[in-house]
Amino acid sequence: MSIAYRPDQSEQECLPSSFYDRPTVDVARALLGQRLVRRFKDGRIFSGAIVEVEAYTADDPACHAFGGKKQRCEVMFGPPGYAYVYFIYGMYHCLNVVTESDGIAGAVLIRAIDDGAEARGKSKTDGPGKLCRFLDIDRTMNGIALFDAKQELYIQSGRTIKNREVEISTRIGITKAADRLWRFHVKDNHSVSRRK
Repeated sequence: MSIAYRPDQSEQECLPSSFYDRPTVDVARALLGQRLVRRFKDGRIFSGAIVEVEAYTADDPACHAFGGKKQRCEVMFGPPGYAYVYFIYGMYHCLNVVTESDGIAGAVLIRAIDDGAEARGKSKTDGPGKLCRFLDIDRTMNGIALFDAKQELYIQSGRTIKNREVEISTRIGITKAADRLWRFHVKDNHSVSRRK
């Protein structure tokens, strides 16, 4: 599970939009092991297995969609399988995948992908802000279809991560609904972000 230069990918290899059309927490767990692919304008393509995620739903006080539709998070209320990219702290972008059926807000935050780091602290993708900086992901990608291999960013099928390989915990960096066990990550992977 590493990040690597890869040849062009076919549309058939993308996870379909139906993959995301189900409860957000289920999608979060199922995303572990799938591959996030970034196609750059110069032709380079990088991909890495998703190793850490967090779920957010409309009834969740920690979710941007809590309290109803707002311009910032409008894409979360649309059809599943689209990117929701937001900007925080005046310096970081964060990538989310929209879940649930059209009209029901939900998203999964992609916290880390495996970039082949051999030791903790060496990864360039261990955290949502670092991941987006490394892959040059910003608000211009908000609303793109992550199930379309013609896009500059998409998710393709990877490998199944078995339950014994997964750790479940509370989410990082939030104060509301902080007791929800909605963070999933691959055990012992060096790209998983650390709690402060």
